[in-house]
Amino acid sequence: MKHPYLVGAVLASVMSMAMGLPRAAVAETADLDCKLRLSLTGWSLIYKHAEGSGVVTCANGKSMPVKVEAHGGGITVGKSHIDNGTGKFTDVHKIEDVLGTYAQGDASLGAGKSGTAQVLTKGTVSLALAGAGEGIDIGVSVGGFSITPVEKKK
Repeated sequence: MKHPYLVGAVLASVMSMAMGLPRAAVAETADLDCKLRLSLTGWSLIYKHAEGSGVVTCANGKSMPVKVEAHGGGITVGKSHIDNGTGKFTDVHKIEDVLGTYAQGDASLGAGKSGTAQVLTKGTVSLALAGAGEGIDIGVSVGGFSITPVEKKK
């Protein structure tokens, strides 16, 4: 007769622990503040390509030199150069979360000095980019924006 109470108590304990798991997962929310500084040079003639370098820095003191590359296709013509571009990441747990390819789409028409602002996504991580530079650009394109770590020279 005592066994049903013991089984009930064990089940109640297991259920209460299981119900506590989502709260633990919520406590691990992605709230690491990370930023990107970059320079980017590119061209487009139907296919769009730009590459450059940058540094990701996070509020926990970690930093990482990175290579940045934008690529895609559409109806585009032009060339551009951006210096001192900035980016802010959201939903980051650790600095490595910023690496990978983000979905990108843009429409542009400009000549001379110009600026850009975009929000890109990669899964749950988002990147808001802003920059000013020079160039001539006209068109619509869709593609990706990749961030990879710079390989250390041996």
